[in-house]
Amino acid sequence: MAVERLGSILKHLTPGNALSQITSKNADDIVITLAIRTPLTKARKGGFKDTSLEYLVYAILKEVKERSNIDPALVEDIALGNVSDGKAAYKLRAAALAAGFPNTAGCYSLNRFCSSGLKATADIANSISKGDIEVGVAVGAEQMTIGGDALEAPFDEQVTSLSQESKDCMEPMGWTSENVARDFGITRAEMDKYAAESFQRAERAQKAGLFDDEIAPIKTRIKDANGDWKEVTLTRDEGIRPGTTAESLGKIKAAFPQWGPTPSTTGGNASQITDGAAAVLLMKRSTAIKLGQPILAKYVGSTVAGLAPRIMGIGPTVAIPKLLAQHNITLADVDVVEVNEAFASMAVYCRDNLGLDWAKMNPRGGAIALGHPLGATGARQIVTGLSECRKTGKKILLTSMCIGTGMGMAGLFVNEQ
Repeated sequence: MAVERLGSILKHLTPGNALSQITSKNADDIVITLAIRTPLTKARKGGFKDTSLEYLVYAILKEVKERSNIDPALVEDIALGNVSDGKAAYKLRAAALAAGFPNTAGCYSLNRFCSSGLKATADIANSISKGDIEVGVAVGAEQMTIGGDALEAPFDEQVTSLSQESKDCMEPMGWTSENVARDFGITRAEMDKYAAESFQRAERAQKAGLFDDEIAPIKTRIKDANGDWKEVTLTRDEGIRPGTTAESLGKIKAAFPQWGPTPSTTGGNASQITDGAAAVLLMKRSTAIKLGQPILAKYVGSTVAGLAPRIMGIGPTVAIPKLLAQHNITLADVDVVEVNEAFASMAVYCRDNLGLDWAKMNPRGGAIALGHPLGATGARQIVTGLSECRKTGKKILLTSMCIGTGMGMAGLFVNEQ
């Protein structure tokens, strides 16, 4: 008995065995059977500028239903990650019903800032694991043309006067980028170099058609310069700027000149404001086999960790080590790492602080080039990361993002395609 117990303990402590356990296949595994997204379009002037949040969600849910061929009556819950729309839960419910999901399916919205899409995925996965539901859909969507994450008014002084960190929660996200750059000595040149690589990778990926399998073409309406409506079908990400170099980015004016003589954050080395959505269909492996659903990937787990709000952008540096420790693996075991490029300052810091292999990190570019629809990005990273794994035969996907007010979240997946 003692020998068996010691063997069990050693199994959990041995990294190789831990990795084997993560990649093993069991009936109760939570798996992803479909992962898709809309094109990402420029907020306020792009293809979705006249498209409502509810239509975006309807369009992606309609694609989930049609592409999966699953009986929509089997879907028991739909979670929507969204940041800026206080009526998101109402809009999700209407969108789900319009997309053909019956009124027996539950719906709810949640907001964990940039990680909302990953949080929706984790919530649905955990509900399935606990037996609360059998099949669920996680969605992330944001219509930044209409709203963003800016505060409408200062917080109550009775709250913010009690703690500097409490007061720091009101800082605009761009300011936190400047804090990271200054606190950790990240230069404008480093940020522009990183951002240029993001654009170049995204440009190469788009030209090679690497995004095609993850993007669902979406029909919508757009108002032209004359005020006339026309129907369009959107198929490509709009934020990618062909021919971008560090030198061309170096010519862009600083976004926050009030920060003194050396502000470093610009519209070229920060994530773009974007409209878009992504969705993930989840169930147990046994359910997927019974229903004849293709198994794309296994959801392993996720975690959240906090840090000082004024440097919220480096959240992945606390969330990623925590998640790896929980599963007893290292970054060397991970094949693809999708870290949200909210700002180049935080992306450079996270890459260098964690010792990330840049070749593994955001191989198709990230939010600087593709755009960052707040509530959607956590799910979009899953979609893009799994597509990259499928095309390259890579196995382990790690996603992570910073969270406004000072947190980081990370998720772990195993590609099975």
